[in-house]
Amino acid sequence: MVTITEAARDKVLEILKDGDRKGVGLRVAITGRGRGPGGFGYELELIEEAERAPDDLVVDAGGFKLIVDAVSAPKLEGAVVDYVEDSTDSGFKIENPNSFFEEPAAAAVQKVLDEQINPAVADHGGFVVLLDVKDDTAYIQLGGGCQGCGMANVTLKQGVEVMIQRAVPEIKHVIDSTDHASGTNPFYQPAKGGGASPLA
Repeated sequence: MVTITEAARDKVLEILKDGDRKGVGLRVAITGRGRGPGGFGYELELIEEAERAPDDLVVDAGGFKLIVDAVSAPKLEGAVVDYVEDSTDSGFKIENPNSFFEEPAAAAVQKVLDEQINPAVADHGGFVVLLDVKDDTAYIQLGGGCQGCGMANVTLKQGVEVMIQRAVPEIKHVIDSTDHASGTNPFYQPAKGGGASPLA
């Protein structure tokens, strides 16, 4: 069952009131791999009653319906939709206890990203996505402020890699698959000292 916090409920009701929309539900769907908790990508959208599918999971959220498509529902079991608004971030957030990855080592790496690494790099506007785990190697991608950052190599070697290998000993290699040349800093050069990584 997907639940919604009071803060998220209030925000949805505010949006509905401002738009003078009736009979609308909030659809929650998994769109594939992403940087959300568990390694999922999510989509939230307001839909009309007529747009519901017959097999959608429908939850009364108090003033509107929370709608989850049948494909997403198993991977959203126990998830919580929240809304946060503070000086550094605002928007809807989904806390999901499930993992995109079925393989235990990959799920364990994703847990390290969710609980340790991404909260640290988020303060610098960055995030790390797990692409895959093959044998003893984890393939990751850096995004946001980490893509194109001159300290990305330090963050990878002294932070991300160390934290993953400490928590998941079977991972011997962490490969950065990021195209840093197309990041927000087009002058990416591997760091040669100076500066600071949020994880180093």
